[in-house]
Amino acid sequence: MYDIDNKWKEECGVYGVYSRNENVSEMTYLGLYALQHRGQESAGIAITDGAWMDVSRGMGLVNEVFRHQLPHMDGQYIAIGHVRYSTTGSSLLANTQPLMVNYSGGKIALAHNGNLTNAEEIRHGLEEQGTIFQTTIDSEVFVNLIARSRKETIEGKVMESLRKIKGAYCLTIMTEDKLIGARDPQGFRPLCLGKQDNGTWILSSETCGLDVVGADFVRDVEPGEMVVIDDSGVKSYKFAFGQKLASCIFEYIYFARPDSVIDGQSVHEARFMMGRILARESGFKGDIVISVPDSGNTAASGYAFESGIPYMEGLIKNRYIGRTFIQPTQKMRDTAVKLKLNPIRAVVEGKSVILVDDSIVRGTTSGKIVRMLRHAGAKEVHMCISSPPIGYPCFYGIDTSIRKELIAATKTVEEIRQYIEADSLHFLSLEGLKQSLTHANPESMCYACFNSAYPVAKGESPAGKNKYVFEQRKKG
Repeated sequence: MYDIDNKWKEECGVYGVYSRNENVSEMTYLGLYALQHRGQESAGIAITDGAWMDVSRGMGLVNEVFRHQLPHMDGQYIAIGHVRYSTTGSSLLANTQPLMVNYSGGKIALAHNGNLTNAEEIRHGLEEQGTIFQTTIDSEVFVNLIARSRKETIEGKVMESLRKIKGAYCLTIMTEDKLIGARDPQGFRPLCLGKQDNGTWILSSETCGLDVVGADFVRDVEPGEMVVIDDSGVKSYKFAFGQKLASCIFEYIYFARPDSVIDGQSVHEARFMMGRILARESGFKGDIVISVPDSGNTAASGYAFESGIPYMEGLIKNRYIGRTFIQPTQKMRDTAVKLKLNPIRAVVEGKSVILVDDSIVRGTTSGKIVRMLRHAGAKEVHMCISSPPIGYPCFYGIDTSIRKELIAATKTVEEIRQYIEADSLHFLSLEGLKQSLTHANPESMCYACFNSAYPVAKGESPAGKNKYVFEQRKKG
């Protein structure tokens, strides 16, 4: 399985609906469709009518998993959903979410976005006490902690469990009569709350998941906050105080949809400003500005706006293949990028092209795109990247390479330019990136993948974290 995009991948998206007036399963399906960009490996929906609970999950895209039928139950009024890209545990049916369990306090279903930095330690302790795990994902730690809690209420059980966890997480949790959302104390991952006029409440990883069902944005769930939704409305509980905020800057660079707003900052406005600052910093001149679709589109339009150089569509994206592609032969591997992207010769031939993309991880795909443009007749290719060089791995919910596989960890900018065969190369400066956040506090972001300033206390560093740690432990 080959990653055509050669990008960092977000782990997943979560969604939840509480409604006495709507088909919650259908609304969750639509919400997951809107969040599909956050994970394409698997999808699932859990529903309850207050007495029974059921979950439907499968491998593939949302429309593939629920091609024939959505989960249904007469009287259903709570649902949670999940789309996944794996960062802990393999991409297997057994690891799909939402997770659903029965325990002494009733039934519970849970969906998780993020990565826990102390999951191995907690899981080992639970196993020593006789707990049996059915998956190899860190998310299962949550349901076991909740089930073993001696607190009397579900609110108390969840809050006690959250205080034991370290790392990145946004959760939607469903009991027989409550919908619960929680966001980690440092706010690594986004989670928002919305409402329809008829009293329906929605939790979504991004605001685009509210828009698709006609819900109004109410507010972001705050870092270190748990919200509990039932027939009486929404109650807020703070389970952590005083933590330094560290929202993932890559939500604004690449992960989130441009039409979303996260913590008060429009993703589109941030990316557009990144492009404008790129134009100022690089000073590159050319005949046209083009983007690597789709993630580079907004920054490229910002570059064109600032520089006065026309923005044109120079690369066509094949939208009918997924992010990965099985390549059993070398010939197929060599043509993988051509399957996804193809230059428009009439646009680039004889032109000095400014090519804008959001990031370079390993550099292999960037080099292939540059060579494709030259083959299509581009006279020069000047590449601009709307983020600083990625020199360090992420451990907070992004499937990232080990450091030695990151091209910026072993090569200078000039060496990267030579490797991808561009005429020029400029990465957005860290200061320029911060300036692009016009409505969010740039000092409340995590920039660890650029500067190794991991926002965890000494002794809690997740360095050396292995995506398959629980599977390897199981093997031996």
